[in-house]
Amino acid sequence: MERHAIEQLINWKNNINRKPLIIQGARQVGKTWLMKEFGKKHFSKYAYFIFEKNEKLKSIFQGDLNTHRILESLEILAGFKIDKDTLIIFDEIQDCPDAITSLKYFNEELPEYPIIAAGSLLGVSMHKGLSFPVGKVNFMTLYPLSFFEFLDAIGEQIKLDHLKNNNFEVLKPFHDDLIALLKKYFFVGGMPEAVNSYVTERDFNKVRTIQKEILNAYAHDFSKHIPISNQAKVKLIWDSIPSQLSKENRKFVYGHIEKGARAKDFEDAIAWLEACGLIYKINKIKKPDLPLAAYKDLSAFKLFMVDLGLLSAMASLDAKALISGNEFFEEFKGSLTEQYVLQQLKIYSNNLDIYYWAKDTGTNELDFVVQKTNEIIPIEVKATINLQAKSLKSYIEVFNPSKAIRYSGATYKKNEVITDIPLYNVPYIMK
Repeated sequence: MERHAIEQLINWKNNINRKPLIIQGARQVGKTWLMKEFGKKHFSKYAYFIFEKNEKLKSIFQGDLNTHRILESLEILAGFKIDKDTLIIFDEIQDCPDAITSLKYFNEELPEYPIIAAGSLLGVSMHKGLSFPVGKVNFMTLYPLSFFEFLDAIGEQIKLDHLKNNNFEVLKPFHDDLIALLKKYFFVGGMPEAVNSYVTERDFNKVRTIQKEILNAYAHDFSKHIPISNQAKVKLIWDSIPSQLSKENRKFVYGHIEKGARAKDFEDAIAWLEACGLIYKINKIKKPDLPLAAYKDLSAFKLFMVDLGLLSAMASLDAKALISGNEFFEEFKGSLTEQYVLQQLKIYSNNLDIYYWAKDTGTNELDFVVQKTNEIIPIEVKATINLQAKSLKSYIEVFNPSKAIRYSGATYKKNEVITDIPLYNVPYIMK
């Protein structure tokens, strides 16, 4: 499978001011495969080192952190000479804090040696206050496969090329075909193992089995890496997400977790899930002014999962829903569609600031409001072709934006303010 993140890695490699790169992302989104694939295709060779349960590797970084000594020791461990056209890969680097510290010295003393590091729980380590070489490393986040990557994986390259070029008129006769493909992505999602299974076997039951296994692996992480005092809270938060998103108002409500639940009791649990990349926390804004971050409402937020397919698996959505017309997109009151759009925005956004807006009265809620450079763009997400977007119209009347986006099951249309974009082309907003 081709990953668009490879292009980011190529840009990093060619940057004259390149620093050691840290790749963040949830477990099983494909970080290890991506690093090795990049090393295989764009370097003469790569040297792969994984710190998990590798005491000999960890011992190399004990002591003075002399980069020349470390490099020579790594060569012995690798069994070959490491030169400037060798990609050095450090996997599960959070298991060796001294290796993280060494990245600072590699940047200062041996910047010509390309180094990529990753770790599934790296974000958690950072959240705990692990000392990072601030200013001495580059960062990148890897997400599950996008819908565009899914199309590429299943052999729909021609349609994909037209989508990338926004050739809406050319694609109009194939609108229903693209919606049908999107339904499959709603079920399969973007976890690489699930996508690969669908590509090779086209069996939704096997895809669901893999998704359940991934969810079980995450649950194992909860019990293995979280202090006992927080394990139950993390599981309660995690298990509540499908039901929280199924509400008409998707604002996260602590009282839906358990009776009497309070924010202060669960803040650490939410922070843990967010730090390891398993959830996205989208805050409400009090008003859409620049910069949006200045108007963030810390007490009001929605929680989404890392992957659409995993959300549908947790909600036990049956594969038969794929043949039930637009009802598929309306499952859980459209929450799957909202999850999908957010996921694509995250993948293609390059750190786009994403929030949502709602009237204090709660009568109108706009799915997303994003800040793109110095432009604020309201976004409405509709699960079907019904374009009666009351919340978007209310927002426009109050704030008079120059541009608004509405994603739906309808075809492309543009008027003075609102641009209607088919759900299968979320990246349009980044043009």
